[in-house]
Order: sequence, then structure tokens, then C-alpha cells
Amino acid sequence: MSRSHHQPPHRRPVRRLASRLLTGSVLAGFLAFFVLPVLWLVLAATKTDQQLVHDNPLSFGSFHALKANWDALTAFQDNAVMQWLGNSALYAVISLVITLGVAIPAGYALAMTEFRGRHTLLVATLVVMLMPNATLVVPLFLEINAVHLIGTMWSIILPYSFYPFGVYLTYIYFTTAVPKDLLAAARMDGCSEFRVFWHIALPLATPVIALVGFFSFVANWTNYFLPYVMLPESSQMPIQVGVGSLLSNVPSFNPAVGTLAIERPQLALATLVAITPVLIVFLFAQRFLVSGMLAGATKE
Repeated sequence: MSRSHHQPPHRRPVRRLASRLLTGSVLAGFLAFFVLPVLWLVLAATKTDQQLVHDNPLSFGSFHALKANWDALTAFQDNAVMQWLGNSALYAVISLVITLGVAIPAGYALAMTEFRGRHTLLVATLVVMLMPNATLVVPLFLEINAVHLIGTMWSIILPYSFYPFGVYLTYIYFTTAVPKDLLAAARMDGCSEFRVFWHIALPLATPVIALVGFFSFVANWTNYFLPYVMLPESSQMPIQVGVGSLLSNVPSFNPAVGTLAIERPQLALATLVAITPVLIVFLFAQRFLVSGMLAGATKE
């Protein structure tokens, strides 16, 4: 009699249960690692400093404490937090506009045209994209200093406007998701290369434009090290550098702060204020982000 290759029926529920337990354990681990710190941060902004230390970490404080923390935060250096938010918005929006104006045509050119040095330029884009941002700060500082832009907003905007990751994303999109026959047909009908790009390729590139725009905005908004080096004045700081300066004014971390002290719940509230714009942009752009990420998954 031949031996059956099918599993005994009583083993199937056991394997199914083990699979569910493993899946549940992984999800619980992600929940503990990612969600609980954010929940703690939100609840910390509703407490006094004493409540933050002595109460349950995941307990809610009060709306009165939340308002008091907000009033104390906005009173710091004559509402410097709002000024920092405005600076971040200005730097991020101008950089975003320049990024889209440079990265989308550059990615299209690398994907759809042949020219001398194309391969070298693509390799250079990949190399710069893979380099950590911190390694570029000193060379960028020397370049910006050579053109006397240190201490101006352009020392932040220009380096982040030329976004190699955006160029590479656009290159991948046009290579995989846009049929070259369609563009070739337009050229045969007498369209110039600019008209082919503007009237045919660009309308098809809405998903990748949203993707590049989102990643560029997040990179600019969360940029810390470069503005910390380039901008010496507090009035010029973006919100990320401002939150770093708030950290040095918390007595728990710096006992010598004196009268400009910021308590830990106010620091938590400042952190929430700093990340809220990115969250809002993500919620409004998520439909375009998903379509952009999936657009190049298959090749026609």
C-alpha cells in the first residue's frame, strides 16, 4: 500500500493555529515598537511635568494641562515655534517647486533619450542618492560658503532642490510605466521633444510627480543637520532645529537653563506640532502615493 502524501487532518488546525499565533506575535511586536511611543507622545502633551513622571505612561492628563502646555510653548521666545513652522513651510515649498521642475525632466531625459554621458550621469545619480546626507554637509557648506550664501534661506533650499532620489524614481517610472511606442508615434506626427514631454509624458506621470513631491517635502521638512550648520540665527531655524534647541532648554537635560525652561510635556507638544504637517500631507496624498508606487511594478 502506498504512503499518502497528504497531511493528517488533525495536523491542519494545529498548523493554522501556529500560523495565526506567529502573525499575531509579529503584529503585536510592531504595535509595541511603533504605535505605543506615538501614543505616549500624544498623551504626554496632556500632562503636567509631575504627572508625566509619576502617572501611568499611557494615561490621559487633562485638556487644561494641554492648554497650559500650549500657552507655555507659544510664549517661548515670543512665539518662536510658529516662526519656525513658517520657516519650514517656506523652505520646503520652494524646494519642492524647484525639485519638481528639475527632477521630472531629468528623469524623463535619462529614461527616454540617448545622449553622450547618459550612463555616467545615471551612475552618478545613484551614487549620490545612496550617500548618507551627513557625509554631504561639509562639501555643501564649502560650496555654499564659496558663493557667500551662508546664513540665507538659499543655503537650505538649493542643496535640497536637486533631489537625486526624485530623478531616479522618475527614471524608473518612465522606463517601466510609459510606453515608448506612444511617444515615438507623437514624434512621427511632428511633435518636438518638448511637446512630447509636456503634452503626453507629463500628464501620464501624475503618480510619480506626487511620489517625488511627497518624498521631497518630507526630506525637506525633516532636514536637521544642514540647517543646523548653515543657519546661525534662531529666527531662521526650521522647526526641526527649533525642537532641538527646545531640548537644550529642558531642565532635566540641561540644569543650567534658568528662566527659559521648557518642561517635558511642552517638548512633547512641540514634537507633535513638528510632525503634524507631514501627517496631513500624507493623508491627503496617500491615494496618489499608492498609485505611484504600483505604477512601475509591471512593464507593458
